[in-house]
Amino acid sequence: MIIRALLVLACSVSGYFIVFYSAAPGSSYAYLQGVVGFIIGLVIALLVIRVEKDIRKLSLKVIAGGVIGMVVGLLIALILGFGLNMVIKITQDQQVVPWIYLLLTGILGYLGLVLGSKKAEEFSFRAVESKHAVDHRLLDTSVIIDGRIADICDTGFMDGELIVPRFVLNELQFIADSSDSMKRSRGRRGLDVLNRMQKSSSINIEIVEQDFPKIKGVDGKLVALAQKLNAKLLTNDYNLNKVAELQGVRVLNVNELANAMKPVVLPGEQMLVKIIREGKEQGQGVGYLDDGTMIIVDSAQKMINMTVEVVVTSVLQTTAGRMIFTELKEAAEKRTNNS
Repeated sequence: MIIRALLVLACSVSGYFIVFYSAAPGSSYAYLQGVVGFIIGLVIALLVIRVEKDIRKLSLKVIAGGVIGMVVGLLIALILGFGLNMVIKITQDQQVVPWIYLLLTGILGYLGLVLGSKKAEEFSFRAVESKHAVDHRLLDTSVIIDGRIADICDTGFMDGELIVPRFVLNELQFIADSSDSMKRSRGRRGLDVLNRMQKSSSINIEIVEQDFPKIKGVDGKLVALAQKLNAKLLTNDYNLNKVAELQGVRVLNVNELANAMKPVVLPGEQMLVKIIREGKEQGQGVGYLDDGTMIIVDSAQKMINMTVEVVVTSVLQTTAGRMIFTELKEAAEKRTNNS
């Protein structure tokens, strides 16, 4: 803020004195003209600050590409202008020379700036594609905050390079700076997980600067980037999973991996389970396995905080996870004897 204030002051004062001393000597309107110059300098300073804010959002590659393209365009304009000047000297029509220079400089400078910045973006994409020609894997915000992806990488089941878009990092930072304490802790957890993964020797985190300004929402940008890079999307967001699959993007869902890794339980198997709370249905008790799988036990409503032996009757797989339905071992043996 201090630097910007100094810039505004310098431009305003410079504008005042430039116009003031440019006025005719002894002019009674010199001070008034100086005020106009002051206002012009102020407007120029504000425009420079606005442009600076917009440029700050661009990546260094895009800025460098734009500058190089503009310089090349201006050099071409200079060469063409020199050639045309030689032709115009023959016709003795020197009044059009400055306007030809201005026209060529404007057109070629603009074309160089635009084409240079666009080609820099394409070059960035191709560089990333060449590095990840075998397998691209994008991380979304939810899977980073979840943290299990770091544990998977530590086990060695996933190696190589993982891609984290800049807009995902920005969302993590936004969540970490939230006024809500729960969101703030989740955002900071996500940043800690990324730092932990960057220190891992088995994987490498690649930050991609590419953004899609016309697409609103991080999920839409992730799908667009996955399509652009022909990448797989690592997530545990159910809605993003479905949207990405509908658009032809392959999804690696951490929740599905966790469900696939749970031990297979078949009807008739016996297990020990501690009853934690009452179930939704009358007489049911609820317990959990070590991996978080819910166990529903019939006729165990009054056995809360007790560890009982149960027999599996059925297993139900849902989008939220797996549920195992059981009955007390004594009830199962009694039913078997009666049959």
